Amino acid sequence: MVCIKLQKEENRKAFLDIFPQLAEEVLAELRKYNMPEDAYQWTKDNLFYNVPGGKLNRGLSVVDTVRIYKGDAVTEDDIFKASVLGWLVEFLQAFFLVSDDIMDASITRRGQPCWYKKNGVGMVAINDAFILESCIYIFLKKYFKSTDYYIDLVELFHEVTFQTELGQLCDLITAPEDHVDLSKFSIQKHQFIVIYKTAYYSFYLPVALAMHMVGIKSELAFKQARDILIPLGEYFQIQDDYLDCYGDPAFIGKIGTDIQDNKCSWLVNQALAKANPEQRKVLDDNYGKKDAAAEAKIKQLYIDLEIEPTYKAYEEKSHQEISALIDQLDESAGAKKEVFTEFMNKIYKRTK
Repeated sequence: MVCIKLQKEENRKAFLDIFPQLAEEVLAELRKYNMPEDAYQWTKDNLFYNVPGGKLNRGLSVVDTVRIYKGDAVTEDDIFKASVLGWLVEFLQAFFLVSDDIMDASITRRGQPCWYKKNGVGMVAINDAFILESCIYIFLKKYFKSTDYYIDLVELFHEVTFQTELGQLCDLITAPEDHVDLSKFSIQKHQFIVIYKTAYYSFYLPVALAMHMVGIKSELAFKQARDILIPLGEYFQIQDDYLDCYGDPAFIGKIGTDIQDNKCSWLVNQALAKANPEQRKVLDDNYGKKDAAAEAKIKQLYIDLEIEPTYKAYEEKSHQEISALIDQLDESAGAKKEVFTEFMNKIYKRTK
């Protein structure tokens, strides 16, 4: 167990070590255009402030998947190219987060002020988000233009970006922070938001990138991967919704705010489905208010409606269903069971 942990730490360090090189390559592009020094420094700050923070699970998943596929035949070049693709997922994540924080009027991100809240940045952050997205295509061209799967990578990034933006749109118009209307919420709408806003880019994208890189061409293999990874991503986000309310802030690293922020979370949708008219009034009167007493009333209602046991039952059911999908997988098309088992082991019954 200790060896596995050490190996993961080494892999993470090796992944992180590549980022400064990629940042320098972006900055070299700016030099080509004779960018003024203040704009050059601004972009450098943007890159280092927004991209390498966080858990890096999405980016590392690309490398892990390539390692599983290649086994002992994996080369240093394979790891480097997989790491580049992994960092491109992190660039995409940074693009989403910088934009999302502006749309949500968030204050902090990863323990520091959101980029747009940083002194002197403001709405310039919108353009900075565009620059982060554009970096993806600079690196795809530089490192993958000569491969036979280059256009597959480009199309995959475009498709997943669009899917995520659709999920974000549905989230924003369903649950604006400044206008609470629980009649817009539903279990079906929550599922759409989760699948399109989170599951595609967080779960399917890293694995699909790795599959393209190792030469898998079968459409069936990609469909099989999608059919497992999207439910996995949905399960992951529902865990997040649960931990926001029931997780230990000292352990998960943040204080849950979904109730006060009017989030269209799994918990409130379960409550809406179970509530009688009197309980529905408690939800309507207290959900989405920046008020500790109102939040406490919602949490008490969750206890009365047995939302936590409902989640525990959902967790077991999801684990069984996804495990069955993995067990039934026909590897002859090119998808590998071990990839999906690794994902499941990382997130099943996680506590942060």
